[in-house]
Parts: sequence; structure tokens; C-alpha cells
Amino acid sequence: MTAVGGRSPAPDPVPKSVVYDAAVVGAGLVGSALAYGLRRCLARVAVLDEGDVAYRASRGNFGLVWVQSKGMGMPRYGVWTMASQRVWPDLAAQLLEETGIDVHLEQNGGLHVLLTDEEVEARVGFMTNLLAQPGMSDYEWKLLDRREVADMVPGIGPDVRGASWTPVDGVANPLKLLRAFHTTFQRNGVDYLPRCPAQAIRRQADGIFIVDTPRGPLRAQRLVLAGGLGNKALGEQIGLDIPVRPQRGQIIVLERTRRVLNTPISTLRQMDEGSWLIGDSQEEAGYADREVSLPILGTLADRAVRTLPALREVSVVRTWSALRVMSRDGFPVYAQSDTCPGAFVATCHSGVTLAGAHALILAPMLADGGLAGDLAPFSLRRFHVQEA
Repeated sequence: MTAVGGRSPAPDPVPKSVVYDAAVVGAGLVGSALAYGLRRCLARVAVLDEGDVAYRASRGNFGLVWVQSKGMGMPRYGVWTMASQRVWPDLAAQLLEETGIDVHLEQNGGLHVLLTDEEVEARVGFMTNLLAQPGMSDYEWKLLDRREVADMVPGIGPDVRGASWTPVDGVANPLKLLRAFHTTFQRNGVDYLPRCPAQAIRRQADGIFIVDTPRGPLRAQRLVLAGGLGNKALGEQIGLDIPVRPQRGQIIVLERTRRVLNTPISTLRQMDEGSWLIGDSQEEAGYADREVSLPILGTLADRAVRTLPALREVSVVRTWSALRVMSRDGFPVYAQSDTCPGAFVATCHSGVTLAGAHALILAPMLADGGLAGDLAPFSLRRFHVQEA
């Protein structure tokens, strides 16, 4: 509905008499997955969405459900990623049944293409060391030669030397995933509060959290900060020092063609409707630095056409950039406040890959009021050790 003068009507105020079982701050993929899982366990759940002024990393996502290369330096992250990969089919099936939205999960394996002999040597060393870490998940991987890659991806370019392949990688459609989560809010009774940023947070003596918003105060027994880059400022109000920073990623979108790439590449994929995505830039950036840059886009395009020369004939239709949510060491953060029990933070840059774990594994923990001991490596205490 549009009000007179073209302005949207003011949103309804926050219900004053309601004390929610849990309130999730942030309606991107992390917050939405957690809210979906929390509602399966709790009766009253609210989601606070800042609105279109937010960074919206979830809408600039490449959409990989990726395992290979995850966990170097923190084996538990590799285990966590594998756990999410395993439950992803259950999540996709549940969302389809509840909403009729197919998020187009495809777990046909994935490739990391190698264009030089030096890249081949480095990749073998990396994967060998990655999987040799104590406590790391054990999964199959192969170094494919050029002929094997050509059998899997017809039309590869002459520069392709080989690729690492695993059967556990895949893709999903991130926009349809976000839409599916939000559709369940309407159907399952989650109170979705758009244009409702958390402005201040405090905890009463009785343990109830008060979240001040432009639409009035919200009350909840549990609080989950899933606001991405906004978690740092909000965390300070509940005794959590959350070291997150923005990392810019840029993506090129090519026009739709008939579907030919059934095995995704870490830097190149074809969506379910036929359009192509080229990506994987990783740039340290400021919060206001969200513009695309021709040098980066040129590098991405060059690697794509060296991999699949036929893409030279496919037109670019748009480009974009988005800010990833990166912790100091790049790994997820899951923690409960020591000074404000019942307040949690969940932050990561792998909102699609980890959606299964967030919805079906982590959310029930939050509903029960605690984190499992095997999530301890993701706590904020690791940063205190690093500083010491």
C-alpha cells in the first residue's frame, strides 16, 4: 500500500503487551535461518529488519554451498561446514513443502579450476594440509587432470591445467532462499518487523531484554544478534566485543543461456534459470566502499573466459558489489554474553553454506538457552588468546 504523496505508510508499532520467546536482530540469511529454526521450537519469535539502508550482503551473494577449502587453521569450521552440507537437503525440502518455493539446491560436486602449473602445485599442498589437520572432516577430493575436467565441463579453455573436485560441494539460489525464509514468517506466525532497527538494548533485572526501536520498545526473553556488520555496535551494549570488518566482493552477471554448467566452479556458476555469475573477489574495504571497479571486474572476466572461452560471446547484463561480514580471523562467531545471559551473537560470511546448520542445528541450541560445547572454538575467547 502507498500513502498519499507516494510515501509508504508508517509501519505498525511494536506490540506493547508481548514478551517474545526470542527476538532476532537482522533479517538477512543468517538471521532469517535462525528465526526459522527458532520458530520450530518456540511460540513467539520476532525478527527486526533495519530496512533497505542495511548493507544487504544476503542479496549480493554468489550462492555456493561449499565445503572444499573451508577450515584451514580451524578444523572445527570444516566440521561445521560439513554438518551444514549434510542437513541442507532437509532444509530445502522443508522450505519447498512449507512455501512452495524451490531454492534449487544442487549438490552435484564442485570444482576449483587451476590455470597454471603453479596453481596445481599450490592446490595439492593446500588440500593435503587442510585435510591432514587433527579433528578435520574427512571427505573425498580428487585432483583432476585437464581431460577429466573437460569430460565434466565441455568447452574448457586451453589454459586449464586441472581442478580440485569434491562430491560434497554445491549451489543454491540465495534470493529464493531468502524469500522462502521470509515466506515462512508469514505462514508460521513469526512477527517480521521491517524498517525496525535496534537502536539500543538493555537487560532488566528479571532477565527480559528491552530493544528500543523507532516503532517502540520490544521485549524478549532471548536475544540473537544476527545483524552482520551492525553486530559490533550492538554487541557492545550487551557485553560482547565482536570484531567484524567489511570485505568487498564483486560479481558479474551474464545473460541467460541454455543450461550447460551442471558442476559449479568456485568462481563461476550458472543459475537455475540460466544466467551466469562470475565472482570471488576479496578486497579489504571500508563501510562506504561498495562501488564496482573495472580492474577487479576485468580480472574476474579474464579468468572466466580463460576457463570457458565461449563466454566471450555472452553479454554482461549487470555487475554489483556487496560487503561480506568478516571476523578478525575470517571464521564464524557464535557466543553468549557472560554479562547478559540469554543474549547471543551469530555472525559469519557463509550465510548460504551455513544456512542448514543455522536453521536446524544452531537454532535449537539457542531455543534451549545455550551453545553446545563443540562450538567453543567459535567463541569470542579465541580473540583474547590471539591478543595475549
